[in-house]
Amino acid sequence: MNDTLRVDGIDEPITLDRLAGDWKIHQLKRGHRFSVDDVLAAWAGAISQPAATKLLDLGAGIGSVGLLALWKMTERSSLVMVEAQEASHRLARATIAWNGLEDRIVARLGDLRDVDMVPERESFELVTCSPPYIPVGKGVISPHPQRAGARMELRGSVFDYCVAARRALAPGGRVSIVFAASDPRGEEALAAAGLALVWRRDVVFREGRPPTITLLVGGHADEPGLEPPDRRDPLYIRQADGRFSEEIWEIRRAMGTKLAHRGDGTAPATG
Repeated sequence: MNDTLRVDGIDEPITLDRLAGDWKIHQLKRGHRFSVDDVLAAWAGAISQPAATKLLDLGAGIGSVGLLALWKMTERSSLVMVEAQEASHRLARATIAWNGLEDRIVARLGDLRDVDMVPERESFELVTCSPPYIPVGKGVISPHPQRAGARMELRGSVFDYCVAARRALAPGGRVSIVFAASDPRGEEALAAAGLALVWRRDVVFREGRPPTITLLVGGHADEPGLEPPDRRDPLYIRQADGRFSEEIWEIRRAMGTKLAHRGDGTAPATG
């Protein structure tokens, strides 16, 4: 990490951290930072559409979900990112430049609810989304604008994300969403937008506790031959004894975000 990094228009300390493989990401030291949620959203999309060449990340933030998904694809794959917060957009552009990805990624500053932000209708084979899931009035809004936008529904909800995803999704394409496991609006939003749930997998942060987030993968509701939803067994981040599960080790390795083993395996997931 390097707190002396500078990005035009941002006056806060910035760190440069490993994201996947040799790729690094610019993040605010005290702002919104990428997490396992982002890794899993990208992983869910990648295993659902492993040969995707055109990717779209809605509400991209600092770019972590879209970048992770792109890292998993071939060098022929390209990515469009849409983000409304200027600070996050600036950080994402700095990350794109640092990693030499200008020829593969287009970063757009604007609201995903604006249809002109993604004029390419039915063009993207994979759309990823990590929407905020706390309605305004249901929680405390962080005084840090970037954190507030990542958690609170200040610019629309999962319903708006699904509408935008449906408009941009190519026939046979897949949309990958990470959302609150206990909130029924995730599946409701897919259906309301004309998307069908292909599979769902809840994520349990520690065995014995209720799931915290869920992975929702959808496709066009009118897709020929679409099977009933596959409701998969939960994914466990940690076992009851606090050790990381073997599956999360495999997922992190597959996504290029290595975990650092420390003795009993209970060290935090960074690498």
